[in-house]
Amino acid sequence: MKVKNEIRNSILIILGILSAGMGLKGFLLSSKFIDGGVTGISMLIAETIGWPLSVLIFVINMPFLFLGYRRLGISFAIKSALAITGLSLCLAFIHFPDVTHDKLLTAVFGGFFIGVGIGLAIRGGAVLDGTEIAALLVSKKSQLLKVNDVILLLNVVIFSMAMFFLGVESALYSILTYLAASKMIDFILNGIEQYTGITVVSVKGEDIRKAITDMGRGVTVYQGNSGYGKDGHINAPRDIIYTVATRLEIPAIKQKILKIDPAAFIVQQSIDDTTGGLLKRKGLH
Repeated sequence: MKVKNEIRNSILIILGILSAGMGLKGFLLSSKFIDGGVTGISMLIAETIGWPLSVLIFVINMPFLFLGYRRLGISFAIKSALAITGLSLCLAFIHFPDVTHDKLLTAVFGGFFIGVGIGLAIRGGAVLDGTEIAALLVSKKSQLLKVNDVILLLNVVIFSMAMFFLGVESALYSILTYLAASKMIDFILNGIEQYTGITVVSVKGEDIRKAITDMGRGVTVYQGNSGYGKDGHINAPRDIIYTVATRLEIPAIKQKILKIDPAAFIVQQSIDDTTGGLLKRKGLH
């Protein structure tokens, strides 16, 4: 099983490398558009100084992998180093056709292929861009900045520099490229069935539990000792229902809950991923 998983991961990483290579050489480079993160820094330096992009992507990413391997694990670091090396070799030696000169199509589909590539590589247990590793390291040193904040600030700096060196139009198209890549990464990692956690506080907890389980979803029941309602009074002990469902199933579940108890308190939160424990909805495979 372990060998099978490693083969699967290797295939995902190779497909990711080819997809990212297509996005870079087939779309972005000829139009002088860049992406965000470490890849964007490499592309910006390549455009302004003329150094080979294949070399820059390898050289700039390696320090982040070296600094982050203790936290992320040696296996992850080795896989990522091999994936980034593969991307560098792909850019250096594999020919990709220049698909289109339309700037809008270049920005959107360049980001599309880069996002698919990065997402597939992450699915395979590696990264093609050290941005999130860098953000994680910085956020651990600062109590004020979170990982997303660091990534945002880094990209603001990158695209501001792009406006100065490449021009406003190229920088704006580059931002569009980055947004398209981000959306594709999110889609590859989370898919259309992105999970949502639902917490329900109600005096009719048992009826709600039965209704949700009848829909084919697993349920966890917590015992709530007391709490303050919106009227300021202390509520009596009651069951707290927690379940996880896809976002396509949320409306039906909420409708069931509110039909049983219109005054039920419902909280939803996004979940990046789950492992085990989920029941399949009846009729779905």
